[in-house]
Amino acid sequence: MYQKYHTEALVLGNRELGEADRMVALFTRDFGLVRARASAIRTEHSKMRYSVQDYSRARVSLVKGRRGWRLAGAAALKLVAGDRKSISAFARIAELTIRLVHGEEKNDYLFAVLSEAHDALMREKVEAGATIEIVCVARVLYALGYLSAEALETALFTHTAFDREHVLEAEAKRDEILASINRAIAETHL
Repeated sequence: MYQKYHTEALVLGNRELGEADRMVALFTRDFGLVRARASAIRTEHSKMRYSVQDYSRARVSLVKGRRGWRLAGAAALKLVAGDRKSISAFARIAELTIRLVHGEEKNDYLFAVLSEAHDALMREKVEAGATIEIVCVARVLYALGYLSAEALETALFTHTAFDREHVLEAEAKRDEILASINRAIAETHL
């Protein structure tokens, strides 16, 4: 008998498998980046179908088997909402995260960064979406060790919030942050 794990997750993406299955990329609070097989999720009668839409947040149940993770259940916590630009910004963040994170490893700071960015971008009215995206990417790179806090001499990495004062601080250092992000991504060779 396999153990069932319950955790909160952000759905970063998916790809179709066979007739009705889907492989879902989840960034979970307890396990980090997990790729789980969701059986029969593309059928009309699937109860999990709407809970694990791309870029949503869900409470998931996972089972670790011999062939990897399986999605055993899901309940939506926050579905995709907001304007198209905000959803696109989170999609780019999700794609970068999938590209840079290798293996399953719990990372509380990274989960908090992605969750806060998701909350900030999925509001109905987002004025500083581009700045939120830049700060989130910088924090993702910092969490993975590609960027140092000392290089930017800013307090943006000591927390995960996207409050107005933090966004204003980021807008003041926008060019410096972008240069550091581009340098860090170039050095990853991915």
